[in-house]
Amino acid sequence: MASSAKKIQSLPRLKSLLRLLKKSGKKVVFTNGTFDILHLGHVTYLEKAKSAGDILVIGVNSDRSVKTYKSPQRPLNPEKDRLRVLAALGCVDYVTLFEEPTPLEVIQELRPDILVKGADWKKREIAGAADVESWGGRVLRIPLVSGRSSTRMIEMLNTKP
Repeated sequence: MASSAKKIQSLPRLKSLLRLLKKSGKKVVFTNGTFDILHLGHVTYLEKAKSAGDILVIGVNSDRSVKTYKSPQRPLNPEKDRLRVLAALGCVDYVTLFEEPTPLEVIQELRPDILVKGADWKKREIAGAADVESWGGRVLRIPLVSGRSSTRMIEMLNTKP
């Protein structure tokens, strides 16, 4: 098994791994998303998220979850591919899949020290923000790279002759 594949973990296994890492003083950063077509905006965002702590964990929406909140035609890349591509990034420590519409349950299980979302999200809209702050963690909103989004890329591809 390639080392990047070892970064893909079930929620119960990830919870155990993170408990040990936190006991050794590591700060866990959590973010989530679809990550359908990886682009510069994603990479920049994930590198900034990683710099906020020691261990970067990404919750990835399942295919079924994406279809319910984006569109029936999404994701373009299946969940197994999206997990593996994210796991191959050097700044990413672990990835886990979730089926729910939001990562709230994952956040409550993993209890990250830092919860990260894009600055396009208002703090009150971020799933798990109140929970993370209730156990002494913090919420970080990272500015997005202008003009970079999977949706925009798909729109551009669909309008090209």
